[in-house]
Amino acid sequence: MIIDSAVYRHGARLPVDCPPQDYATLRAQAKEHGDFVWVGLHEPGEAELKRVADAFGLHRLAVDDAVAAHQRPKLERYGDHLFLILKTLWYIDEQDAVETGEISMFVGSDFVITVRHGEGGALHSARHHLEQRSQVLTHGPSAVVYAVCDSVVDAYAQVIEALQEDVDEVEESVFSPTRSDDAVRIYTLKREIAEVRRAVLPLREPMRRFASGTVPGMDEGAAPFFRDVADHLARDAETIDGLDSLLSTAFDAYIARISVQQNDDMRKISAGVGLVAAPTLIAGIYGMNFEHMAGLDWSLGYPITLLLMALSSGVLWVFFKKSGWL
Repeated sequence: MIIDSAVYRHGARLPVDCPPQDYATLRAQAKEHGDFVWVGLHEPGEAELKRVADAFGLHRLAVDDAVAAHQRPKLERYGDHLFLILKTLWYIDEQDAVETGEISMFVGSDFVITVRHGEGGALHSARHHLEQRSQVLTHGPSAVVYAVCDSVVDAYAQVIEALQEDVDEVEESVFSPTRSDDAVRIYTLKREIAEVRRAVLPLREPMRRFASGTVPGMDEGAAPFFRDVADHLARDAETIDGLDSLLSTAFDAYIARISVQQNDDMRKISAGVGLVAAPTLIAGIYGMNFEHMAGLDWSLGYPITLLLMALSSGVLWVFFKKSGWL
């Protein structure tokens, strides 16, 4: 469905007397040099997006990609307009899950069409913030592209910050004195970090091109703004690599700790067997029912035998205690 549509002139929103879905009339209102239309759609159907494509002359292949919404971040040129795809991210802390959406942008000299899929990446706040900065909005469609990219990349930072907290919790749990089962959570976090990486890394090349000011159709004056977005994206990429390395190290430490714990358990089991083995040996000898055995006719033989069994266990217990087996 259509979320919002507007015509902008000299950095200000113009009042337009037509329905939001009357795309042809909207575009006709952008009559002066520098005027442009911004139409925002959320999960439109194929028929609705086709009406937009007919009004603005969008390429069929780009429209198909926008409808499918399963593309990697990329920047392509189709005739006289650009087609940009960004992945949106948001974090569900209770599930340690990173959810993804997608924003497709069609950018022409007098229009910007944003097609959003998923619950994250709402552009209402980005539009409102941009409308408060008329000086930036005078850059035309380039300003909208910057505002959307900046909003999406800021959301990446929030997701990465949440992942950082979870990775810190995993590290604390792995190296805590209490036993814990962290393997499943480590795997889950590594999988979510891979999801973030698939959104962040491919986007660096489009941002680099925007920042260099070499993309036809984009205002060269907007290049410094895109350099700021590119810097944030590079920082996010480095942080993601660092988190992935930390999780790999934590998993190795977890496996090593499990091995040490198993060795400790085996030592304790062996020590317990040793404590029982010595008395069992003495009891076994005196349970053979031979006729000629030392101490059979001795009245103190039974208590001394019990004392010998207790003494042998005591000596072994002291030895194992000093050795750290108990």
